[in-house]
Amino acid sequence: MTLERIRNSRLGRRYIGDRAFYALVLGLLVPIVIQNIISNFVSLLDNIMVGAVSTEEMNGVSISNQLIFVFNLCVFGGMSGATIFAAQFYGAKNEDGVRDSFRYTILLAVGLSAIAIAVLAGFSRPLIGYYINDVEAVGGAEDTLKAGMGYVRIMLFGLFPFAMSQAYAGTLRVTGETKLPMAASVTSVLVNLVGNYILIFGHLGAPALGARGAAVATVISRYVEMLIIVVIAHRRNRRDGTYGFLSHAYSHFHIPGWLAKRITVKGMPLLVNELLWSVSVALLAQMYSLRGLNVVAANTITSTITNLFNVFFLSMGTAASVLVGRKLGECNDESSRACARQIIAFDIVICVVVAAVMFAVAPLLPQIYRKATVDARRLAVAMIRICACSAPLSAFANCSYFILRSGGRTGITFLFDSGYSWIIQIPLVYSLVHFTDLGILYVFGACHAAELIKDIFGYILMKKGVWIRNIVSEPEPEVAYEKAEAE
Repeated sequence: MTLERIRNSRLGRRYIGDRAFYALVLGLLVPIVIQNIISNFVSLLDNIMVGAVSTEEMNGVSISNQLIFVFNLCVFGGMSGATIFAAQFYGAKNEDGVRDSFRYTILLAVGLSAIAIAVLAGFSRPLIGYYINDVEAVGGAEDTLKAGMGYVRIMLFGLFPFAMSQAYAGTLRVTGETKLPMAASVTSVLVNLVGNYILIFGHLGAPALGARGAAVATVISRYVEMLIIVVIAHRRNRRDGTYGFLSHAYSHFHIPGWLAKRITVKGMPLLVNELLWSVSVALLAQMYSLRGLNVVAANTITSTITNLFNVFFLSMGTAASVLVGRKLGECNDESSRACARQIIAFDIVICVVVAAVMFAVAPLLPQIYRKATVDARRLAVAMIRICACSAPLSAFANCSYFILRSGGRTGITFLFDSGYSWIIQIPLVYSLVHFTDLGILYVFGACHAAELIKDIFGYILMKKGVWIRNIVSEPEPEVAYEKAEAE
């Protein structure tokens, strides 16, 4: 059967888009994928470089990053409420609405950064210690804690620029601008890489700082990323109005009450969801760690490598949120449904191909961690292959989540995502770890296989169309912005 015949079949018409559709998807997707691949590749190099110093340093950085990961996801989740509105405002050609949504993200960036700095500065020691459970390696445990503490204290200085970069990047993406965030990210990654080389090992006359050197390099790179994206975006807008929402964006921070309320109502479940989900990831890592520091090292290797491959379906989620959000803003329900179906189908196809590659190369990649034990590397190979087998399930769930979110159904997405993590995943792993003698691979595999339950609920919600909703064309926005224009 030829490609054209497949395209013209009943299933093809439902699940395969035309050339214009894929051009639009790829135009949005490719820069995000490149950005995320490079970022995750540098994360891989970070782990390799720090791991070359010692396994304890690598474990300390890995545990610390679990805590910072919670902050990162709170930023993504908190700002998602505003970007949902920004995407639909953009689809409705309401520039004032996009601008006010952007202002909301700036205020949120400042607030979340302040809270995270206070929490991590005050409680990082007990939080890091919670992950260290290998009583047979007391010296290693102490060194791991020391490395983690040194890393976190420096990383606190990088939280605010990270949040600001995300505030700008998220709003730029909904307007179709993905190249500038990509360029800023790629540049920061290169800065981070060079900084790691100099500061971890002590080259070019610099002191050898180990894990602390990696933290310093990361902080510097985040300021570089923020400055690039902020300065260039404003400069382009002053020159030709490229990014209209930035015009007078800082003239005041008064956000219409109805909009602030709606973003908060829609965004709070997303923030809480990302907080609870990230905490669930951290708890799962902690429960795995009860099997020893070898498991901590294997999980670190696995997550770093799989993140490099998972950028494809994770980036598709971002693309889905933007494209479906625009369609909903245009009040085109049928087009929204078609866009959602075709994006999910495309995502799964890509994921299957990438997962096959990941499964095939799994024995090779952990070997670059020369300081890790043989057992840790052997465990990592098996865990990577488990992740490869479950990747299509994760791809469908991730894409469904972002599509549900694009229609403002944040309460449902909260139950869909965090509800699954806390009701199914955590009790499952806790029970297997504490009440059985099953090996870590069986526990890890069971956790990933449970993703099928989430997929079933995702399929039901997508089919029912509960996500099809325009949230910016109701009376309040129209009246408010028409009144403002008249004045």
